[in-house]
Amino acid sequence: MNTTHTAALHSPAAGERRPLWSLGSEKLIEALIHVSGVSAIIFVIAIFFFVFREAIPVLYSGKFDFLQFLFSTKWYPTSAVNVRYGTFALTVGSFAVTAVAMLIAVPFGLGAAVFISEFCSPKLRETLKIVIELLAAIPSVVWGFIGLTVLSRLLTTVAGAQVGVNLLNGSIILALMSVPIIVSIGEDALKAVPDSFREGATALGATRWQLIWRVLLPAAKNGLLAAVLLGVGRAVGETMAVLMATGHAVHIPDGLLDSVRTLTANIAAELGEAPAGSDHYRVLFLTGILLFAITFAVNITADFVIRGIKRK
Repeated sequence: MNTTHTAALHSPAAGERRPLWSLGSEKLIEALIHVSGVSAIIFVIAIFFFVFREAIPVLYSGKFDFLQFLFSTKWYPTSAVNVRYGTFALTVGSFAVTAVAMLIAVPFGLGAAVFISEFCSPKLRETLKIVIELLAAIPSVVWGFIGLTVLSRLLTTVAGAQVGVNLLNGSIILALMSVPIIVSIGEDALKAVPDSFREGATALGATRWQLIWRVLLPAAKNGLLAAVLLGVGRAVGETMAVLMATGHAVHIPDGLLDSVRTLTANIAAELGEAPAGSDHYRVLFLTGILLFAITFAVNITADFVIRGIKRK
């Protein structure tokens, strides 16, 4: 009996139907995937609905000034005489901490991604990847505790800061938290560049640094930009670490050693103490909408930048 005849005996006939259990399992898996995708959208919409439902009534209370909310630096939500809800200092604090953190994290993160992708031996690469994953797994409260107890003492001793919990402290902690994300995504983007690019540049006599600067970085620019944006998102949305490491003072900082308060830290610190349904309670939810608007603007801007890069 030849091989063709044997395969014909074991293979289903052309008109034979597949088993019902196989078709049923496929349909079940397809249904689960469909439900998972739809449920994710529903959950996001439900979150937005809940936040807007809690925040919108304060806009129609008759005693809330929206311009003061956006541009005033006075945040006195529990004042018995003159209640003021100004978030401008909180917004500036959020931008300042994020900007300084990215100035630290982006060079280190992209540099580490290039080193892991192009210079490491396979064994060292796997070791560094494990270390980076462990850094990403450290909880936010642990980073905040490090900033509160270790880094604050270093800043008061080395930098001469009067208060160890300040803008620089929070920025360093956020940078350390953002670096693992930037390294992981950046290394994947560099590895996604076809090997033909490397081989062609090497054949033309390019050095290792010329290969990286003139070939790999331009080819992987979209992925590297995505890595940076994910790091920015990690820094903007962080709560517990900046709550513990920045000093929690409501004012516009004059330098790196001044204490600040961010939008996220303000929500976390005061939401538990605000009476449910009060103006203070609803303004905190409105602050969450402001934070969402800022994040949305950053994402839209990044999308336009990426599209512009692709056109070039």
